[in-house]
Amino acid sequence: MTGGPPGSAGLEALLAQFQLTDSGFPSGLYTLSHGLEGFTQLGLVGPEDLRDLVVDLVRAMGTADAAALVLAHRAVTAGDYDRLVETDRRLHAIKLNREQRTASARTGRQVLATAGPAFGSAPAERLARLVDDRVTPGNHAVVVGAVHAGLGVPARDAVAGDLFAFAASCAAAPVRLGRIDFRAAQALLRDVRPELARAAGTALAARDPRDLHAWTPVADAVAAGHERAPARLFIT
Repeated sequence: MTGGPPGSAGLEALLAQFQLTDSGFPSGLYTLSHGLEGFTQLGLVGPEDLRDLVVDLVRAMGTADAAALVLAHRAVTAGDYDRLVETDRRLHAIKLNREQRTASARTGRQVLATAGPAFGSAPAERLARLVDDRVTPGNHAVVVGAVHAGLGVPARDAVAGDLFAFAASCAAAPVRLGRIDFRAAQALLRDVRPELARAAGTALAARDPRDLHAWTPVADAVAAGHERAPARLFIT
């Protein structure tokens, strides 16, 4: 008798997704505040403002990183690595400040380095070679999309899981900064859940790398200042 019980393959893919998006996976996301530290340092955001800021960041993800994840997933599923590279380069180009570009590529490389022992991922191995050869930068969202595709995780589930991981990281940052407590962080996640669903729908509607875009001028300006801050807990 071969194979497992009915549905076991789908369950295994789901468990692999949990592993990849878990906060304990060594991607380096815990080093990112996604701009919240910079806003806090400048006194632009208090506890009462966090929801609106995170909602803005989630909406921007829907047309940028989340959409790139979906396009990367589709490219790997189709075996189209030229489209994968095109998506990765486009995502890198729309990140307008050095701090965000560096962090995205750094965490992407961390995922690639761990995907082998964690998942035995053939798409990750191929993408890692392209990154090592400087063909493409290896942004985090693109890497995660490629790994999820190789694991058989549906694109809808992959983008939803990654968006939630992003929101959870956004909620954890102000806790570490001493701005809110853990209960407030969980309430924040509850409040932004509808926006995560909308952002996932926006991302799934992407059809071409040229669809990737973001419009966050204030966040970009804050990030430019944060990378020159004399003291930082986070790298973004």
